[in-house]
Amino acid sequence: MMSATNAQNQGKKILPPKLNPGDTVAIVATARKNITDNLKPAIKLLESWGLKVKIGSSIGLDYNQLAGTDQQRAADLQEQFDNPNIKAVWCVRGGYGTVRIIDKIDFTAFKKNPKWLIGFSDVTVLHNHLNNLGFASIHGLMPLNVATASPAAVESLRKCLFGQPLQYEIPTDSESQLGAAEGEFVGGNLSILYSLLGSVSQVNCDNKILFLEDLDEYLYHIDRMLMNLKRCGCLSKLKGVVVGGMTKMKDNEVPWGKNANQIVAEHLEGLNIPVVFDFLAGHISDNRALILGAHAKLTVSKDKTVLRFD
Repeated sequence: MMSATNAQNQGKKILPPKLNPGDTVAIVATARKNITDNLKPAIKLLESWGLKVKIGSSIGLDYNQLAGTDQQRAADLQEQFDNPNIKAVWCVRGGYGTVRIIDKIDFTAFKKNPKWLIGFSDVTVLHNHLNNLGFASIHGLMPLNVATASPAAVESLRKCLFGQPLQYEIPTDSESQLGAAEGEFVGGNLSILYSLLGSVSQVNCDNKILFLEDLDEYLYHIDRMLMNLKRCGCLSKLKGVVVGGMTKMKDNEVPWGKNANQIVAEHLEGLNIPVVFDFLAGHISDNRALILGAHAKLTVSKDKTVLRFD
């Protein structure tokens, strides 16, 4: 692992140490509540990789929609970040609530002893906050999704955690824009990215490759959120865009007139950067792991798209 000083001097994000058999992964709830019974597949998976599991105190708590009060969820996450024996923190599910605790977390111990943070959807709050602090994290499936995840998605998470090379090759969609780019890989859930604008956790788009995905949104909401990213100068500074699952999109009685991919393409028109649609990540069973904050190379050619993380 690159030292913090060297990484900061070179403007690079710090990748936490890879896991080894015998290491411990903590499962926590930073947002919506979760029972313990549905964690059996995730626990079995981690143990099959030779890892130990710690169930955080937020699991099983019930405070309306949330996994306990803000103070309880923050205390659990803080404990796992501060514990040097915990080598990765796996968020159990998304929903809503992570933004309510982000400003309660002290990252002092994390900076001295970085560890992998894993999750997607609402966990985008933590991803972007950690990326802005100088650390990489894993956008990938969560314990709640293990039972329904594709084998490829599961394997991609294992590769990330154990420091193995990560590269994806998929057919190029007809809507994609050809080209090549390299740079830091950032992003996550579009709705969350939109909600973080103007805060210390907002996404930094300068010379980055941006990943976007979303679930259960009205198409005009997608347009509104992209308009904001465009107007604040984010989109014009990008080197490339990877669009994952735009899942279960909704429309009004009077149609918006474009699907989610077409809306994204419209707002990126004229930028002359590579853009790939329907990438294998997001609210889908084949949710491949991505390393947010890592350096990546994106090549979109006529026949295939290749995304490689260094």
